[in-house]
Parts: sequence; structure tokens; C-alpha cells
Amino acid sequence: MSRATGTRHGRGPQRARRLLRAGAVAVAAALLLAGCSLGQQKLPTQTSTPLPAASAPTTSTTPGASASAQAAADAAATRKLYSQALVWTDCSGGFQCAKAKAPLDWEKPSGAQITLALIRKPATGKRLGSLFVNPGGPGESAVDFVRSNVGDMDKTIQEHYDVVGFDPRGVGASTAVSCYDDTEFTKYLYDILPGQRGSTEWLAAARASTAAFGKACLKNTGALLGHIDTWSTAHDLDMLRSDVGDAKVNYFGFSYGTVIGSVYADLFPGNVGRMALDGVTDPAKSYDELVEEQTKGFESNLRSYLEWCLGGSDKTCPFSGSVDSALSRIGQLLQQVDQNPIRNSDGRMLGSTTLVTAIITPLYSQSAWPNLDVLFRDVANGSAKVAFLLADSYNDRSSDGKFSSNLIEAFSAIDCVDYTFDDDLAHMRAEAAKLEQIAPTIGKYQSYGGIACDGWPVRATHPLGPVSAPGAAPILVVGTTNDPATPYQEAVDVSKELESAHLVTYHGNGHTAYGQSNSCVTGTVDDYFVNGTVPAEDPNC
Repeated sequence: MSRATGTRHGRGPQRARRLLRAGAVAVAAALLLAGCSLGQQKLPTQTSTPLPAASAPTTSTTPGASASAQAAADAAATRKLYSQALVWTDCSGGFQCAKAKAPLDWEKPSGAQITLALIRKPATGKRLGSLFVNPGGPGESAVDFVRSNVGDMDKTIQEHYDVVGFDPRGVGASTAVSCYDDTEFTKYLYDILPGQRGSTEWLAAARASTAAFGKACLKNTGALLGHIDTWSTAHDLDMLRSDVGDAKVNYFGFSYGTVIGSVYADLFPGNVGRMALDGVTDPAKSYDELVEEQTKGFESNLRSYLEWCLGGSDKTCPFSGSVDSALSRIGQLLQQVDQNPIRNSDGRMLGSTTLVTAIITPLYSQSAWPNLDVLFRDVANGSAKVAFLLADSYNDRSSDGKFSSNLIEAFSAIDCVDYTFDDDLAHMRAEAAKLEQIAPTIGKYQSYGGIACDGWPVRATHPLGPVSAPGAAPILVVGTTNDPATPYQEAVDVSKELESAHLVTYHGNGHTAYGQSNSCVTGTVDDYFVNGTVPAEDPNC
């Protein structure tokens, strides 16, 4: 039985866009080429010694120092951080890069510091300000995203804005989460646990595996592990807004990047300039609720793929008959690899969790659906090759066994401090039954998510919660009606929770809409950022 414990798949548009390069006929080679291309564009990952363990002191305050003296020191440190003179240097391709300092703990800003990596593409014309972007995750590198995808933005936006990305704390080239080496992490992600999912044997093995992972993350990351929550990242964003010289923050967030945006707006409503959120995750929802919504989203998109596959336009569809019979066949394939895992050429065994990851990866974009034809035919023929290529692409693992980023480690670590988890066995069994009911094909493989952070060495101090951002300037909330990773209802809910939000609906499939849907969405967003135009009503694109 596969090892994963119901972790959310909530990643941003970069994952889908990478897969757009992979053709249905030569999926293996194309996926490998896509991974190599992205890797060549990455900035060097920061290498430094880990911060001290979470239990160690993080400020220089001496015992007995007065509260007023500490408050004065913190205020002075905050002023200095908000007035950093960022040194921008050319880093090829017309981009400029910089480093900024941020406090390890925003509640103790005079204490230990971390480093944030930034990149920008300067405005080509009359500058309106900076436009910060974040592709999601949590764990995606905004530095890599800007370098690879700034060209997807309207030329008018690029004319008037410095497009800026910063790797959030814990991510990429910023002071980063580090847990396992490549060999250990491959074993953690892909190994198959003993026993049936949910059995006593399986649960014990899962708890031991995740506890060991958390222990390694604390050992190799240090005190940072307790301060990578979205609340802290939102404070970093406000500091960087000031450091680039902007009175208001202009921000475009995708997927988990929408959480950063909505939390920022709630914390600093008076500092919101122009903000668009695309592929929305609702911070007010519990972890269980998000898993339920997302599981339904993936099941719905899997059904949409099969409708397209069996509809006659897909000449290589590996299924026949009805959509329901095809879903049943996919369920059988998942059960088969559980009972008899398929050995890959590198020795890894294909179980249900890796196969589910491979299935959901092309669902992020309708353009990548043909990859599912190749996947299902390959697995039915007893091969694990395509499944591992897709899963490795999702996990940023290269063909040589090395991980090109810390995306998945950061993803896990940030979730564990953003949410609270209920790992009570009765609760998890009830949730597992609910997931299987709402998504009969893949629901059971999303269950027991509470174990993902069971035994995690640090706990949430600023967990996510409801947002309203009273007094904020108008915010665009973009939702796709059949988004697999961040279902449309979350966009609807956030558009109601944020007091100044305006919903923009894209009727279609895929994760996020801007740049990969239609001119209605792109035009609405571009007009908003460049001219400040807010749609009088939902344009229903």
C-alpha cells in the first residue's frame, strides 16, 4: 500500500505550464526536456548553515531587560527592515536580482534574521510601481516563476510595472527548509508502506515515517521551521513593498499565492493597491474541508477528461464504453498496483499514491489531458515508466534522482504550521469514508491527511482563518468553474468574505485562468492592473 497520507495537491500554474510542453506522443522525452529547461534557469539555491534549533533563543535580549526597552529595540529594527536599500544586480535575460533581510520571528523583529531572494523585470515604459507575483504551492519559487513566465503577462503590464517575485521564507533561494538528502527523500515520497490503507499496521508505519521526516526537517532547518507560516510571509511582503519604494502593494497571486494575498489584505487593508487572486484557496476552510473540495475537483476533472476522451475527438483514447465504466477501470488499475506494485527500471515500485499523483498532474491543464492517454495505456501494459515521469515532474525530481527544488519539503512544512490537524483515529476513519463517498475513484487515496503533520515538531502559532480586509481597495477574485486543485466554490466564498472583492468567473477546465483561458479573463485582469478598471459585475468569461 502506498505511503502518502492524503496530502493536498494545491500547486500553482507553473506545474501545468511545464506540462503543456509535453506532447502525447513523446510524453517521456518531453517531460524530461521540460524539467531540464526549468533547471537551467534556476538561480543557485542559497547554501548556509541552518538556524539554531527551535528551542534556542532567537533574540539578543538579556535576562531582565524591560518590556519597554525590548519594544523600542523591536520598533527600531522594524524601521530599519522597512527601509532597506535593496541592491539590484543584473542576473541575465534583462532580469535583476537582490537579497533582503527579514526577521526570523516578526513578533521579535530585533532578533535573528533570514534572507529573502528577489527577482524583477523592470518596467519598459512609464512605471506605475511594482507588481509582486506568487505562483502558489506552498513551496513554488516565485523567482523561478518570474524568470520563466513573465512573458505570459500582457505587454502593457510589463510596460508599466516592475514584475517582482520573491521566494517566500522557507522556499527556494531564500533561507530554505531542508529535510532529507535526495536518496532519503525519494524513499520517503515513493516507498510503499506495509498493510492496507487505514489498517493498524499501515497507520503505525505512516506515523513513524512522517515523524522521522519532521525530526529531520527540524534538525536540518532549525528555528525557521516554526516561522514559515503565511502570516509571516504576508509581513515579509509588506516589508518588501516598502523596500521597493511603493506606498501600496500591487499583487497577483495564483493558487496558494491567493492565500498570501488574502491574508496580506486582511492584515494590511490600507496598504492594498491593485490585487488579483486566481485559482483561489479559502483561508477560512479547515484542512479537512480543503481536502474534500479538492478531491471532488480532481474527480470532476477526471470525469471531464473521460468525456473528452470518449467523445470522439481524442483519437488515442485508451478507453471504450461509458464514462462510468472508464472510471471503474481506473479504479481497478489503482487497486491492481496496490495489490501488485509495478517495478520501474530504476527499482522504484509503483503503488496507488504515486499513480494518483501521476493522474492528477495532467489534470491541472486541459492541454495536458493527452498525457493521460499515454499514462493509462502504459500502466495497463504493466509499465511504470510514464507514471514515474509524471510524478517526478510534479515533485521536481530529475531523471538523475536529484530534486531541483525544495518544493515538496516546503509544501509539507508550511501546511503543518498553517493548519491545525485532527489525527484522532475515529475522526480520520469517518473522513476517509466521506472522501470515498464524494469521489469514488480517487477519494480513498486522499484519506488520513491528519497523519501528515502528526508528530510535527512545531505547531501553528498563526493558523489560517477567515479574512475580510475591511477598507481595502477593490480586489479581483478569479475562479474557474471546473478547477481541479482549487474548486470554483472557494473563489465564490472568498469573493464574499473579502469586503471589496469582485468575482471574475471563467467557465472552463484547468487550474487558474489568466494566460491560459480566454481574452475575456486576460483583458479584464490587464485592464484592472493598468487602468484600475473594476468590472461592474461578474463578466462570466
